[in-house]
Amino acid sequence: MSRPINDEERQTASRLLENARAAMRAIEHYDQPAVDRLCRAIAWATYNEETAKRLAAMSVEESGLGDKEPRRRAKIMGVLRDALRQKSIGVIEDDPQKKIVKYGKPAGVIASLIPVTSAYVTPATVAIYAVKCKDAVIFSPHPASKRTTAEVVRIMRAALKAAGAPEDILQCAEKPSIPLAQELMSICDLTIATGGPAMVKAAYSSGKPAYGVGPGNATMVIDETADIEEAARNTRISKTNDNGSGCSADGNLIVDASIYAALLSRLQQEGGYLVNADEKAKLEKAYWDAEGHRTPQTIARPAARVAQLAGFTIPADKTFLIVPEHRIGKEHRFSGEKLGTVLAVFKYDGWEMALRMVQNIYEVGGRGHSCGIYSFNDEHIHQLALIAPVSRIMVRQVQSASNAGTFTNGMPMTSSMGCGVWGGNITNENISLKHYMNVTWVSRPIPEDRPSDQELLGEFYNSQIFL
Repeated sequence: MSRPINDEERQTASRLLENARAAMRAIEHYDQPAVDRLCRAIAWATYNEETAKRLAAMSVEESGLGDKEPRRRAKIMGVLRDALRQKSIGVIEDDPQKKIVKYGKPAGVIASLIPVTSAYVTPATVAIYAVKCKDAVIFSPHPASKRTTAEVVRIMRAALKAAGAPEDILQCAEKPSIPLAQELMSICDLTIATGGPAMVKAAYSSGKPAYGVGPGNATMVIDETADIEEAARNTRISKTNDNGSGCSADGNLIVDASIYAALLSRLQQEGGYLVNADEKAKLEKAYWDAEGHRTPQTIARPAARVAQLAGFTIPADKTFLIVPEHRIGKEHRFSGEKLGTVLAVFKYDGWEMALRMVQNIYEVGGRGHSCGIYSFNDEHIHQLALIAPVSRIMVRQVQSASNAGTFTNGMPMTSSMGCGVWGGNITNENISLKHYMNVTWVSRPIPEDRPSDQELLGEFYNSQIFL
């Protein structure tokens, strides 16, 4: 249970909010080109290769999580692309048929909770969308990566100042704590919570609107029509990106029996290490504690380090661990979220069995988040979409990158993904520009659009009356 907030923290929250509101007043006259210019300034300041490498390395050195190669920085340019292609000020949409005109306005001061797994990229993407809408943001870093997030915000503030805008559009809590984060969420206009279930629950309990995300347990179905080389390569890319720290990273593969052996072989060629029964038992003991909680020292760590902690060694060219599994359930931990370089592989015999396994896996965890499929059978893709309790399904794509939008799919670019009612969230959508603004609808009269009672009621028109 969190301790009560102290006077210093309460005063800090009040000061940050006052500064943010003053900054918003200072830019309330900015037009669309002016805010677009600021978005570009923020993007360049955080995306350029020199800064990106420094921030990615700083994040790993501080938290111990992830990869020093700044592979995720492309997300900044994707968010910038999406932001620049949309309107956020004045008339943003005009529907002449319905005579509806929509006007975009700021949401207000946003409390942005930053996860330890994305201390660098998430603040940059949140800032671009927020500034586009003339919002102000107060970032609340994860304590384990607070220096990295503070440095990102410092850089963005410098970019704003150089562009002639008030720095306090973006601020960062220098001494983050749970009580301070809770206070910020309760006094700001909107919270965007990217992180674990406890953080999201706190956001929803703040008394203010909040967008949260649900936990992942990304599961890939690989049917008999799949390109095995593509599936294995994409799995490796997804599983090893930032050492599997993202909740979109492949957690489970459900593979058709006819290609199971070939896929396992190809995964090993891609750098996967196939654990034996003894190593599997050791890995489970190292990966979860007695109560079933993930052990911090194995989260988003290199495969060699995880194996070492478990008590075995793997060759130097192996980058992820493959665990053959056939059991699904909360008591079978490899069927749940892994958050690291461990991949569970299941075999199915018959398409109906594959669909049942998908449903069973999401009863263990990850409802509402995402799954994927490697298939050229459109009927299989359709059937999976009908039954999977997820908000997004990627077809023949690198799951860890594609869920949040890439330059080769049409998903909105984001660092935060809603998981709908399944995941305890208010939206199924990728949290993007429209979620950062208020919208005023202006409605003018149209010719009457009222179908007849007979047309609307169909077979029930003038039918039996129940007295």
